[in-house]
Amino acid sequence: MVIEMSAGLIRGLGTVVVFVAFVGLTLWVFNRKRNPEFAEARLLPFADEPQPDTPPASEPRSTRP
Repeated sequence: MVIEMSAGLIRGLGTVVVFVAFVGLTLWVFNRKRNPEFAEARLLPFADEPQPDTPPASEPRSTRP
């Protein structure tokens, strides 16, 4: 048995797959159980900055040429 797939059918299946992925990702992101993980990830860009109460490890370098 040969099933002939038209371009419209393939596009429709692709749309359904993308929509299901979008709904799944949306539910994953807005799940309240993940809030602590995202709160920690939100602070990752600042993880390598020195704390204000500790002195810097070395002298600050000048940006002048």
